[in-house]
Amino acid sequence: MASLPDRMALLQRVRWRPMADADLAYVAALENEIHAAPWSLGNFRDALAAGYGATVAERDGRILAFGVMTLGPGEAQLLNLSVVPDARRQGLGRALLQRFMDDARRAGAEQMFLEVRLSNVPAIGLYRAAGFETVGRRHAYYPSTARAGAEDALVMRRSLAEPAGAARAGGG
Repeated sequence: MASLPDRMALLQRVRWRPMADADLAYVAALENEIHAAPWSLGNFRDALAAGYGATVAERDGRILAFGVMTLGPGEAQLLNLSVVPDARRQGLGRALLQRFMDDARRAGAEQMFLEVRLSNVPAIGLYRAAGFETVGRRHAYYPSTARAGAEDALVMRRSLAEPAGAARAGGG
């Protein structure tokens, strides 16, 4: 695992930008490598067409992380947050989550929701550290695929009333 100064140096070299149409095929291919039940190219295309917030993290010309969020009255829904395997544990997921929470707060959202695969222990840890709490469970939310059986999702929620740093300071 990279030390904190190493992580900071790596994050400083990251370029954050909106996901573009030209990224879609590559992002969909990464998604297919990362997830047992991946979004399709069409899912990403539809998200961009609908105006959802979609962001990529790029370092040295390579997309290392990406995510999609939608906004509704008073709330945000994190739909996708992904980091390529060889770039994990460098703070990219945490930084992208923070960017989405900040964007949602600026847009007037008072809370953020997400679903996470029950077996995705690292992601659940990330979300809990950021102040998310489990508020429900969706039975067989993730469908059975050739790579994985059906799986439940935890529904998690975080108030956006206080800055994310306040939740972390309390041990979240």
